[in-house]
Amino acid sequence: MSASLRDKPIDRLTDAEAAKELKSLASEIALHDEAYHRDDAPTITDADYDALRNRNAAIENRFPKLVRTDSPSRKVGADVASGFKKVKHGTAMLSLDNLFSDDDVRDFDARIRRFLKLSADDNVEMTAEPKIDGLSFSARYDNGRLSVAATRGDGAEGEDITANMRTIKALPDLLMGDAPKVIEVRGEVYMTKADFLAMNDAQAKKGGKIFANPRNAAAGSLRQLDPKITAERPLRLFAYASGLVDGMDWETHWEFLRQLKAWGFPTNPDAKLCKSVDDIIGAYRKLESRRAALDYDIDGIVYKVNRIDWQKRLGFVSRAPRWASAHKFPAQQAETVLEEIEIQVGRTGALTPVAHLTPVNVGGVMVSRATLHNKDEIERKDIRKGDTVVIQRAGDVIPQIVEVKLDQRPKSSRKFAFPDHCPVCGSKAHREEDEAVMRCTGGLVCKAQAVERLRHFVSRDAFDIDGMGEKNIEAFFEDGTIKGPADLFTLEERDKNSLTPLRAKEGWGPQSAEKLFKAVNARRTVSLERLIYALGIRLIGQAKARLLAQNYGSFQKWRKAMVDIVNGDKDVYAQLEGIESFGEAVSDELVAFFAEKQNLDAVDRLYDQLEKVEDFVKADTSNSKIAGLTVVFTGNLERMTRNEAKSKAQSLGAKVSGSVSKNTDLVVAGPGAGSKLKEAEGLGVKVIDEEAFVRLIGG
Repeated sequence: MSASLRDKPIDRLTDAEAAKELKSLASEIALHDEAYHRDDAPTITDADYDALRNRNAAIENRFPKLVRTDSPSRKVGADVASGFKKVKHGTAMLSLDNLFSDDDVRDFDARIRRFLKLSADDNVEMTAEPKIDGLSFSARYDNGRLSVAATRGDGAEGEDITANMRTIKALPDLLMGDAPKVIEVRGEVYMTKADFLAMNDAQAKKGGKIFANPRNAAAGSLRQLDPKITAERPLRLFAYASGLVDGMDWETHWEFLRQLKAWGFPTNPDAKLCKSVDDIIGAYRKLESRRAALDYDIDGIVYKVNRIDWQKRLGFVSRAPRWASAHKFPAQQAETVLEEIEIQVGRTGALTPVAHLTPVNVGGVMVSRATLHNKDEIERKDIRKGDTVVIQRAGDVIPQIVEVKLDQRPKSSRKFAFPDHCPVCGSKAHREEDEAVMRCTGGLVCKAQAVERLRHFVSRDAFDIDGMGEKNIEAFFEDGTIKGPADLFTLEERDKNSLTPLRAKEGWGPQSAEKLFKAVNARRTVSLERLIYALGIRLIGQAKARLLAQNYGSFQKWRKAMVDIVNGDKDVYAQLEGIESFGEAVSDELVAFFAEKQNLDAVDRLYDQLEKVEDFVKADTSNSKIAGLTVVFTGNLERMTRNEAKSKAQSLGAKVSGSVSKNTDLVVAGPGAGSKLKEAEGLGVKVIDEEAFVRLIGG
């Protein structure tokens, strides 16, 4: 990967560049995973590794259709090394998302509250536990006796290190007191700093291997093929989590930690039970100040929601739980001057302030830009043009400002005035009550968003127009041929009167031009739910679009309801907000969209060009065997696409979910099914294959 492309802002990447970089990042991160997890010999710092993962995640977020099957976001750890037997974990050993600032921690707390629909007065207890820099393990106990122990591996299966783990005195072979029928105890094997130095001295005297740091020493010692070598190494452990459990429950994580200690496991004495987000930040500060004095290495602190029932409700996303995150300690910092503040408008309309800096070297990388996050962040830190600021590369793709040197502020400085209108199209900038981001509401007419929204409009799940790929969309927009969705449907008529018709343009010909016109005309009839989804309104995905179509039935009724709400009809708004899974946040996004006259005009122009918007027709599900069931699809389906299967299930009255929980009724698993299948098996949810599903729905 060229340095120029790696340093290029993500919002300026083309699809081709993004695909190229995702391929490079997948390969590079896989090599680092092998070096760290399998070979115990990392080749880069944690901060630089976090930066690679964060850039990969940010590119995937902007280009979701380019997510690779070998994406780092879908993997944990590395494949099992040769020489060790493979062991499947009862439940996946996942990774943790990272937090790098107090604001990140508060956002984490806010996301939990939003997900659980808690008020500001509701108490959210969390544990704060030191993040040990060692090697993760999972030890399974059957009827209280150790049966097998394994490394994390790739998260689904690890290396069988049972014989080696038995040599660690701190690991109980038999649990004291009552024990569940089955339990996987997770934790971290580590080596103290003092033991590390003593071992390296002994190794040097006999000409043995010298380890770079305690983490590598612990990992290398534990993964010896000869347990006798492991037995000679001064290894210790902390236990802090569970995997599969059968036969015992706990109401809180704190209660589980006490149970671990009662069974004979060492637990970290610096773990704290915190009552509020301020408490966990305080625990972080206190531990950070003691970090150097600890006799073992830590690289942050892990926060976990204390209540187990809330953990289950929050569940997991991708490779990490929603209910836990790791607050990493700061990376390297540097001082420089903030030369300018630029407001950039992203594809979702978000107004993001970016600081242009006097270039400075931070951890070996020249930095000239830093994110300012949002309006609140600028006001809270009182960041101004001309300020001397402290920046850090705390794993962010674009570094962040952590401090303003007020004693060096120029006397002529002025507070930054954040715009209340989009700097690109002039539409009003809208902000949700529980969000910090300002967003442009001119979605269909804002140039900064237009190309991305047009790509969405013609995509397969929207209007599905062949021949309107990325390059054609960009070219048509740049030359003014297409500015909005309605322009697609007037393209052929306008082209007839053009001095330079499409067939005469570079890359086109009579046949390709005619093929495009036919593809557009074939989409003049569209279902209501596809039309709503195609508009690209924030928070309105396919599921929400279908719910709107189902509740309003026709385009005319939906449009009238939206206009009535904009005009202040509270009863109609209440009906919208009452739709299942909508609520205030989603409803307000719809209102904000239609409150912009430009958007309403664009929708009306589009409607005028269509032959028919099909009303939503509710299917007769009286004979359906899956009506009312919550169904999850996972793995590869062979007789139909995943989208077809979901659509069929919904048409038969089923609710399709993207995650497995105790409320799931049925999981349809195809080849390659991963964590969802394991979660279903762990929860006792019924699992069937594609053939059984086809028979269930009647062929």
